[in-house]
Amino acid sequence: MYKVPFNRPSLEGNELVYMAQAITNRHISGDGPFTQRCRELLERLLGVPRVLLTTSGTHALELIALLLDVRPEDEVIIPSFTFVSTANAFVLRGARPVFADIRPDTLNLDEAQLERLITPRTKAIVVVHYAGVGCEMDAILEIARHHGVAVVEDNAHGLLGAYKDKPLGTFGALAALSFHETKNITCGEGGALIINDPQYIERAEVIRERGTDRTRFFRGEVDKYTWVDIGSSYVLSDLLAAFLYAQLEARERIQMKRRRIWEYYAEHLRDWAKAHGVRLPYVPPHCQQSYHMFYVLMPSLEERQALIAHLKARGILSVFHYHPLHLSAMGRRFGGRLGQCPVTEDVSDRLLRLPFYSSLTEEDQAYVVAALKEFDRWG
Repeated sequence: MYKVPFNRPSLEGNELVYMAQAITNRHISGDGPFTQRCRELLERLLGVPRVLLTTSGTHALELIALLLDVRPEDEVIIPSFTFVSTANAFVLRGARPVFADIRPDTLNLDEAQLERLITPRTKAIVVVHYAGVGCEMDAILEIARHHGVAVVEDNAHGLLGAYKDKPLGTFGALAALSFHETKNITCGEGGALIINDPQYIERAEVIRERGTDRTRFFRGEVDKYTWVDIGSSYVLSDLLAAFLYAQLEARERIQMKRRRIWEYYAEHLRDWAKAHGVRLPYVPPHCQQSYHMFYVLMPSLEERQALIAHLKARGILSVFHYHPLHLSAMGRRFGGRLGQCPVTEDVSDRLLRLPFYSSLTEEDQAYVVAALKEFDRWG
């Protein structure tokens, strides 16, 4: 057991009450009353035509690949510095991932690289709002419009963040959310598909319901439902939706806690970082971050690894983040090579994520900060 774990899920309101209600209602499978409440709340909060809850953020991305009719020989541009689901969703449809490097400041996809990566086969540009800090969406959308390419947002980190006051997840035609237990708003496992372009709504409902028009049947639009398209079971249990609804209700309190945690790290590590050549997260003034994580960029891989061991010895779990996808075993099968994304390769070796969860106390944070300042194995 760690004195300070990396993550610890917590109850923030009526989670247990609502889960009991779901059981009492005798509807714990998908698309029950709590699913409806979550959907309506998210649509209102984001100002989007439709939100559909899914079993995971990964499944939301898979739904997106199906909705865009991604096929073999298509290419999809993604940042190499991301979770494997961002690539897998499109590779499962036969597409070739085209790996883009990231900006050295925000660690988001480098929009300056897009023009040279787009080809006649490009089907979509997938942006990842790393750490809940928005990508440069104005430039990305303009490039995509010029080439007639769809923009997809992997917004697993960014719910309640914004770019120039517009919510993250509302820029591309489609976007994905994650409610994994490491996220700000959670139900253990779960996700959502955000549909910003209404043309995708009807087919999304069909694909999500195993390729049937079951949703239309329950709305009374058809007299029976049947198999009408490809699809799978992407529907979240209403039991999990009950937990999620309580978390969404408590979103302002959750975000206040996480902002306090992020700002404590930033304030108390600023001088230490400057003295030792460590870089702290950068948030552009036109971005309103979601306070999803706090990381430090150490001067070298050796110092990063030594710091992980140093913290572990003091009962603190810190973790690195993504391995460059273009250098993974699968990535190399798609032509990935060393030196292709130099910023990604450098950042991946040096980035260290600190403990960050809504119930993290100031006392525990002070313990983490003190342990960081005790570290003396500098190159």
